[in-house]
Amino acid sequence: MKHRIEPVIGEVMLAGHDVTLTLGDAQILRGVDVEVRAGEVLALVGPNGAGKSTLLGVLAGDHTPTNGDVRLRGESLRSFSSQHAARERGVLMQKQTLSFGFVVRDVVMMGRAPWHRSPQSDLDEAIVDEAIKRADVGHLTSRHFPTLSGGEQGRTAFARLLAQDTPVLMLDEPTAALDIHHQEQVLSVVREAADAGAAVVVVLHDLSLAAAYADQVCVLARGEVRALGRPDDVLTSDLLSEVYSHPVQVLRHEGQLVVVPVRRPSKEGA
Repeated sequence: MKHRIEPVIGEVMLAGHDVTLTLGDAQILRGVDVEVRAGEVLALVGPNGAGKSTLLGVLAGDHTPTNGDVRLRGESLRSFSSQHAARERGVLMQKQTLSFGFVVRDVVMMGRAPWHRSPQSDLDEAIVDEAIKRADVGHLTSRHFPTLSGGEQGRTAFARLLAQDTPVLMLDEPTAALDIHHQEQVLSVVREAADAGAAVVVVLHDLSLAAAYADQVCVLARGEVRALGRPDDVLTSDLLSEVYSHPVQVLRHEGQLVVVPVRRPSKEGA
């Protein structure tokens, strides 16, 4: 049995090298290079169809790249068993597919499945309790999953991801169905996880959230990396206006970047 090895801050935990993916006649990703380091949040941003979720799927092992390689802790992801991979990286997809009537606590407990019959399984109850608290779903624990709203289901799935307790976290649009309070709450927890040593890669549509919580931002367009670096360096009006095919302003408010679309002036009295 392999014992858990804690990451070292700055260590490259997950990397895609020259990743290309072709599905049918469509080339979805083209020569993508990306690294996710312990202690950092990497945000994947870009317009619809840019390849963000597909890249996350490749990094998670759900898609095998046509060319290139994905390495998890320095080893080819293809060499990992499903259980070994599940102990190293947790994945939160945008769509929740549970169709049976499990209660919320049981759904969160599913995150502990990779640790069955391991020394870490002794901590299952305590880790699940903490995950439920951090995801703010304590008042929902006895509710059946299908009866929850979309946002409540998303937070329950987030709690399940936290309960998996992996050094690499991968999230696909975790704030999509959430109100402002829970958007900030979820990303604050993600930020705390990175500060504690986790490596996080997250797909976000809200560029202001990406600027606020990410250490690195990767801007994708048409399956290619257009920019990769610190939010201040990458999130510029010129680049974003080009990538999104719409004029964009990047402002600074109380020391934080705020990204807003340029709109036509409203007509007075309309």
